[in-house]
Amino acid sequence: MSDQTISIIVPVFNEASTVRTVVKSILDVSIPACKEVLVVDDGSSDGTKSVIDELESLHPEVVSLSHAVNCGKGAAIRTALGQATGDIVIIQDADLEYDPKLYPKLLAPILDGKADVVFGSRFVGSQPHRVLYFWHYFGNKVLTLMSNMLTNLNLTDMEVGYKVFKRRCMDGITLEENRFGFEPEITAKFAKKRLVIYEVGIPYFGRSYEDGKKINWKDGVSAIFAIFKYNLFR
Repeated sequence: MSDQTISIIVPVFNEASTVRTVVKSILDVSIPACKEVLVVDDGSSDGTKSVIDELESLHPEVVSLSHAVNCGKGAAIRTALGQATGDIVIIQDADLEYDPKLYPKLLAPILDGKADVVFGSRFVGSQPHRVLYFWHYFGNKVLTLMSNMLTNLNLTDMEVGYKVFKRRCMDGITLEENRFGFEPEITAKFAKKRLVIYEVGIPYFGRSYEDGKKINWKDGVSAIFAIFKYNLFR
């Protein structure tokens, strides 16, 4: 199983101050057969694309992709999936909330032949996490509960940014969501395929809105619609 190649997808929007650090952290991780790091600039206006282009020129593993205008996290992931060639896909946010050093832990259930999909979870195990917003935590738990009721999964953290899966899990799946509705959409579609899903506890270094956190209550409302749409009507 260790000969499987890995594609890492990094959707980026106005992260010029962090994307270099994230990509360097990815390249520093010792994982087998890391084939490519697909970094998608989603219409940034802060010079992010120039940083990504520079990283591509310095590191052969880095592939710079871009959108002319901001389309959303889901759209950026969809663009990268269209270019990904690895056997396994890791989704990595560019805002320093998730540490690439966790890759071996996240990959283990797949490389051991036990899982098709691995979700990180900020709510299991004894991993440290930054204490931030109660209503974000509450909203996440409600969304996860609603998703679980319709997928019949027992996830603890459906909205987590760390999702790892075999590339072939996407066969027959067409992603539609452009923004954060991607999370409940892909969860519903994986559940309908009856894939073997594992969770792995992860530490979480959350950002405040002052630090540049972008998700808000409107994204929560959109996630509710996505939960019902992709579980009941797709």
